[in-house]
Amino acid sequence: MAPNDRSGSASTPDPARMIADARRALFTMVGVTAVVWLLQLVNWLDDYGLSRAYGMRPQELGSLPHIVTSPLLHWNWAHLEANSGPLFVFGFLAAYRGVKKFLGLTALLAVTSELTAWVFDEPDSVGVGASGLVFGYFGYVVLRGVFDRNLIDTLIGVVLGASYAYMVTGALPGVAPGISWAAHLGGLAGGLAGAWIFRDRAPKATARKPAAPEPAITGGATGTPAVPGSRAELLKELDDLGL
Repeated sequence: MAPNDRSGSASTPDPARMIADARRALFTMVGVTAVVWLLQLVNWLDDYGLSRAYGMRPQELGSLPHIVTSPLLHWNWAHLEANSGPLFVFGFLAAYRGVKKFLGLTALLAVTSELTAWVFDEPDSVGVGASGLVFGYFGYVVLRGVFDRNLIDTLIGVVLGASYAYMVTGALPGVAPGISWAAHLGGLAGGLAGAWIFRDRAPKATARKPAAPEPAITGGATGTPAVPGSRAELLKELDDLGL
């Protein structure tokens, strides 16, 4: 294969692979959204008993396992609707570069957002909701392209960051009473850290120009190849003497 062909295959996006990656990310987020909405239906029928039983209770050791369940539950339909759109869009962009990375990132965000809420939220409260994941996916997509050295992902991150910069205020204490700023802040920090943790570690393919063959160095009338060093000089002298 010619060097320029190899370079083109490494640097030019493959449309078929891009479509396949987008399809996997789409199916992943459809599945995640379906699970969250199904849990909401069961929660609603149970008068939100799931939220009370499996939500995050700050400073209670027995509540720590709810790191897994709290992000999937909501207090009412309006709460779920407010989170569903950003969860789907940001989650799709996060899952586009690999479902395995997305699942690892989601686990990281659940830990960082819920642990931060567990430490800083008011005692005797119960926190649920996917907004910590939303902030985490947002931070991950904004910064991912920088660590992956991917121009397209970097541009997507710049556009996303500029369009939704106002979201960052939701991670500040006291800005939105009744909303867990700690879960938002923990999710955002986890997403920024995840962009580095789950960065692309594969070496970048580069094309190298093949080295030109070195010209043969001959010595004497018979064209005897010269050998580097003192041996070459001796052979040349013998050749000149006709030996």
